[in-house]
Amino acid sequence: MDNLEVVECPICMKEFPASTIEVHASKCLFLNESSKEESMNFLKRQRASTSGNQSKLRSPNVNKKIKKTDNENQLFLTSTNQDIRNSFVDNSVDRNETCKNNNVMKNIVQNSAPLAERMRPTSLADYVGQSHVLGEQSLLLQLLNKGEIPNIILWGPPGCGKTSLANVIASICKKSPLGRIRYVKLSAAMVGVAEVKEATKIASNELKFGRRTVIFLDEIHRFNRAQQDIFLPSVESGTITLVGATTENPSFSLNSALLSRCRVIVMEKLTIDNLKNILNRAIADLKGLIYKESTNADIKHSCNIPRFLIDEKTIQFLAETCDGDARIALGGLELAVQSIVPNEDEFLTKGPATISLEDVKESLKKTHTLYDKSGEQHYDMISALHKSLRASDENAALYWLTRMMSGGEDPVYIARRLVRFSSEDVGLEDPKALGIAVHTMHACKMMGMPECDVLLAQCTTYLARAPKSRLMEDSLRAAQRVVANHKGAQPSVPLYLRNAPTKLMKQLGYGEGYNMRHHTQSGLTYLPEGLEHVDFFNGQDPMNAK
Repeated sequence: MDNLEVVECPICMKEFPASTIEVHASKCLFLNESSKEESMNFLKRQRASTSGNQSKLRSPNVNKKIKKTDNENQLFLTSTNQDIRNSFVDNSVDRNETCKNNNVMKNIVQNSAPLAERMRPTSLADYVGQSHVLGEQSLLLQLLNKGEIPNIILWGPPGCGKTSLANVIASICKKSPLGRIRYVKLSAAMVGVAEVKEATKIASNELKFGRRTVIFLDEIHRFNRAQQDIFLPSVESGTITLVGATTENPSFSLNSALLSRCRVIVMEKLTIDNLKNILNRAIADLKGLIYKESTNADIKHSCNIPRFLIDEKTIQFLAETCDGDARIALGGLELAVQSIVPNEDEFLTKGPATISLEDVKESLKKTHTLYDKSGEQHYDMISALHKSLRASDENAALYWLTRMMSGGEDPVYIARRLVRFSSEDVGLEDPKALGIAVHTMHACKMMGMPECDVLLAQCTTYLARAPKSRLMEDSLRAAQRVVANHKGAQPSVPLYLRNAPTKLMKQLGYGEGYNMRHHTQSGLTYLPEGLEHVDFFNGQDPMNAK
């Protein structure tokens, strides 16, 4: 029965069987020397209490055995305590080795991350680009310097620094006084509503202890509007501060209720100078050396021999060809370094490698231009093409056409838009334009890319040079307004304009009085009653002419 009795350890406050409490307590005493005396007194009281309660049912001989057992237990306690101390000292070297191994593994994990991830800034001073957002007088910079983080949505193209800015915000949270701001990083591509609910629940509990929570949700546009609603109560009540990042237009991809509670920060593509600064820092981090092409790199008198050499012309090319995307620039540099720079054993015999412009071109071979065929850029490009054609700028029209084709746009889609343009903006000024556009569309369907590219270029150039007229578009819209804004029932067709295929219809007067002469000579009006004097082609509002 004694073995079944449960006793609470006074040190770790966990429950253990009475038969093993002394052995456990000796281990706790070693780790908690300050509470040793109090814990031993508790154990003595516990044994005395147990012995006192059971002594009434035992004989004197049994009591003697118990005292003897207590002495043995005390001896065992002392011996066990000493063994634990010796074991702790003996294992200290192993623990040091384990710590070293853990540090090595940590470095391996960090080095295995892509260069773009390793080069993320941790402070506002290290952040490069977006001067219109983080300029000296900008509101966001002033807030971040004060440790105040508002609800924001970071909207911009890939590689412009959205996640890097979130990384800076994470550092600000970690440096907050007394750790009063928590930072939670989530990705809409990896988590769902359940994980967000759990994060907001924890944030609510932390707020009771005076700790605010900042939740960064990358790719927030991947959440549908119903999933985005999960943030509304927490953002509105101040339980969390939401920082979202998206490459899609928030007006189309985010809930309007959520947008009204967050400020949208529009981020732009990085400039060439921005990218050169980022690349220079990355080269220094990779232990490389930058030299000018006109001068030879002198490393003989250098204290630290670089791993590789790269000239400024190569860096300039890398910054110019990555379309404002720092991730592409750093990825191209990293691939070139990995393929050219020797490892440690080869470095001792070969010395530093030289990364040439051709090496970077090989690592940065672009199969397509950055282009989103289903997002906002898709509509921006076709809009630019249409407006360039309307302005008769054949060079601009050909440029935007080339951008769309190199980005992988469907050639039939482009041809359909050209057919529309030929009627909407050229119209009767050049009736042949419509036929050319239609033939181009059929040819694109039959041939496909890349053979149909020259067909699209020919049609685009023809439409850009053709005379323009919006007469058909404007006249059609005027007629639509008359029909849409008519009050009451739509007017019926005059009897003399109606078809009369049967004898009854002829008896009712259908088609009676109709003649085939010109409307100026027939003596008939061909518009319904009340609209006889409407003119859709004079450029005036037909509603006022009625």
